Amino acid sequence: MAQLTIALTKGRILEETLPLLAAAGIEPLESIHNSRKLTFETSSPEVRLLILRGVDVPTYVQFGAADVGVSGKDTLLEHGGHGYYEPLDLRIARCRLMTAGLVGQAPKAGRIKVATKYVNVAKRFYAEKGQQVDVIKLYGAMELAPVLQLADEIVDIVDTGNTLRANGLEPREVIAEVSSRLIVNKASMKLKHYQIEALMDAMESAVNEINSGT
Repeated sequence: MAQLTIALTKGRILEETLPLLAAAGIEPLESIHNSRKLTFETSSPEVRLLILRGVDVPTYVQFGAADVGVSGKDTLLEHGGHGYYEPLDLRIARCRLMTAGLVGQAPKAGRIKVATKYVNVAKRFYAEKGQQVDVIKLYGAMELAPVLQLADEIVDIVDTGNTLRANGLEPREVIAEVSSRLIVNKASMKLKHYQIEALMDAMESAVNEINSGT
């Protein structure tokens, strides 16, 4: 049987994905958390895991370096969705992709500056609103941009909203509800259909069990 390569996203998504994989009989043979390795063999001899930065998972799957991946919907929206299917919502790592600005400050009319790492998402969102924007790409410390007048608004992930409030910002508009999705390379879906179908069925059952509270 051909080997199946699964690309996983570091951090919170990884923590919440591992129990779903375990339900499918796939567990790393050594601790992922105590290793600098990026590839791991598993309890299923036909399956190996890749541990990647979240932004890279769709690219690895798109080009077939990984057959399957787990990625946040925010990352997939930014990536564009080419070269892979998105057959399963894992309903983990939930949050929202939102705009935010200074507390009590009315949104500016006319052309505005928007700071974000989600450049493509931001351009589409504001274009659909008919608002002209200059997008400033940042990789972190997004909340500082309006405070230091680098930008009028930001586009970022919001979970509890505590980080926004701590920096004098408030959420404004919801762009997308975000959760992690299982994605599958299009060629792999044909060539390794049986393995991937079995994986999807087992993970979907685990998702349903967890969300039903049983």
